Amino acid sequence: MKRKLFIVLLLCICVGLFFSCAKKETTETVRIRFCSWRTEDVAVYAELIDMFQKQNPGITVVYEPYRTEEYQTVLATNFSGGTAADVVHLRAYGNFEQFARPGYLMPLTEADIPELKLFSAQSLKGSTSIADNKVYGIPYASQSLVIYYNQEVYNKLGLKIPETWAEFISNLEACRNANVIPIANGTFAGWAAEVMWGVFGHNFYGGNSFYDGITAGTTNFQDPRFIRSLDAFQSLLKFMPSGFVALDYVDSQMMFINDLAAHFFGGIWEAAYFSSQNPSLKFDCFVSPPLNKGDPKHLSFYMDGSYGIFNNSTRKAEAIKFVRFLASKEVQQILSDRLGVKTEHPEVRFTNPFIQKVSAPDLVQTPYVFLVGFRYEQPTGSALMQAALQAIAGGQQNSQQAAADIQQGISIYYAPFKK
Repeated sequence: MKRKLFIVLLLCICVGLFFSCAKKETTETVRIRFCSWRTEDVAVYAELIDMFQKQNPGITVVYEPYRTEEYQTVLATNFSGGTAADVVHLRAYGNFEQFARPGYLMPLTEADIPELKLFSAQSLKGSTSIADNKVYGIPYASQSLVIYYNQEVYNKLGLKIPETWAEFISNLEACRNANVIPIANGTFAGWAAEVMWGVFGHNFYGGNSFYDGITAGTTNFQDPRFIRSLDAFQSLLKFMPSGFVALDYVDSQMMFINDLAAHFFGGIWEAAYFSSQNPSLKFDCFVSPPLNKGDPKHLSFYMDGSYGIFNNSTRKAEAIKFVRFLASKEVQQILSDRLGVKTEHPEVRFTNPFIQKVSAPDLVQTPYVFLVGFRYEQPTGSALMQAALQAIAGGQQNSQQAAADIQQGISIYYAPFKK
């Protein structure tokens, strides 16, 4: 009897252990890491991750945000040390190229990510390596450059949205005559000066025809058209605040936000920040007007980033699932609605009025020259352009001298200029 009881107890223990192990196997999850520079988007990504985890109960995603100014360094350290996150929010163009060339990133194909075929070649260019022409990321969003204006100032002075560059200059003159600072921008932050030039430069150098020529090497930065764009930048200095050479980006923003200036040259990303800082601010934006009425309306744009996969990840299958999730129409719509960004999925319908403006069908998108085409080597085109614009602003150089310096710096490494 005791022997039978012992056998029964032993069987119960074995059965219990079996079901315990089986339960452990079915509830065990795979943990993947997702890193980004978007510290301000933590809440939105938390919602998206929760949505993904409910759809994929066997996968847990951990979001790891880093400060913008340290992000590239963090990625470089983690990639070289083999500790990078499984899914990586990548910067675009030259900023991601440095990680694609050494093999740190997984090349994406339609076999792994069928959603790739939905995105345009233009949007994929920001995550396509110039070394091997492979795609390494699913597009996150694009950015556009515009002119913001204070609606109350326009109403008070009876100003209208300009249809030509001359009309815009007339508006600036009217603001100055009314003792309103016409333009809030300063030039202390070189990148902000480059953005300001990027808002309107294409009207003077000719948009895509110049960009195609400069990247092919059939023209260079001493082209009279490019020099005219620098002259146009110089012509705006008299409309900027007193001491603009020492005026930083944030201070410029604050001038516009606090109704102290009529215009601000910036990116479409500014709108949400302006509204959050001063909900009573009445403002809108317009695309830089062409030189002549009826000319094509160009809009400077660039890809802001993409979602890639660490090539040495031990959880590639799960990482692929998450990237496919981020590429879906549903998620891209949420990113656009909640973050106010222009996502590139063709089926997304923009609800943000500022995004709608830069998505108008009559606009001709043209690449933001130096970020898109000349940030792959040192000295970058942006570094050279920013120094040139600050020299013009400070009176140390004229447009011809600035253009010569840019050409000389890029000629060091740019093959088409060596022909």
